[in-house]
Amino acid sequence: MSEEVLISVCDGVIEVTINRPEAKNAMTKAAAEAIAAAMDRLDADNSLRCAILTGAGGTFCSGMDLKGFLKGEYPVAGNRGFGGLTNWTPKKPVIAAVDGYALAGGMELAIACDLIVASNGAKFGIPEAKRGMVAGGGGVVQLPRLLPRPLAMELALTGDPITAERAYELGLVNLVTEGPAIEGARILAARVAANGPLALIASKGVIRDSWQWAEDEIIAKQTPYIAGVFASEDAKEGARAFAEKRKPEWQGK
Repeated sequence: MSEEVLISVCDGVIEVTINRPEAKNAMTKAAAEAIAAAMDRLDADNSLRCAILTGAGGTFCSGMDLKGFLKGEYPVAGNRGFGGLTNWTPKKPVIAAVDGYALAGGMELAIACDLIVASNGAKFGIPEAKRGMVAGGGGVVQLPRLLPRPLAMELALTGDPITAERAYELGLVNLVTEGPAIEGARILAARVAANGPLALIASKGVIRDSWQWAEDEIIAKQTPYIAGVFASEDAKEGARAFAEKRKPEWQGK
């Protein structure tokens, strides 16, 4: 694993920290590949329920490492996109913990996650137009799906950032914290990790994919995601635990 990304695991949650604080966690190819590898570990390890992605030194990610770009390096991992996440997502949930700046590819990386916790005063933006570029890592595609179109246009065409508080008002951010975002992210991750692992995977899959489904196909399209969940041992355990007024003991099967 690259030293540009730090990994820790606690109580079913894998924390993935971009570790280039001297460069405001600007993304390199090595860091992108390390993040992708961590997400593979998330999916492969049955003891892991979700991930937190954050940045060291008070900044989430300032975007692409421009020094690397000028040398012909792109901060992607194969076909998984910027930071190993913008063109692909693991089966299990990922929470972005954003401090400081999430700019350009950094914002695209944050919105590629499933949930976002941001510290008070953090800023989100896609300033690529200010540099004669385009937010091609998902910004100009995903933001119109997450925001009203005029607001997505404003972010893309002015390049100006918005605060965490404004992002929360717009529904881009789930929680704004007074202290470091990782503290709120850990609380949110614990709430997620307490639930049935198969249910988490199925729920994320349907929410992620269903925007593409025609209305008359929704039930049929959803069935392959959820049928196995209802027939699982975990579903039976969940019902038993509720009846017995205790915490369920999930098996992931």
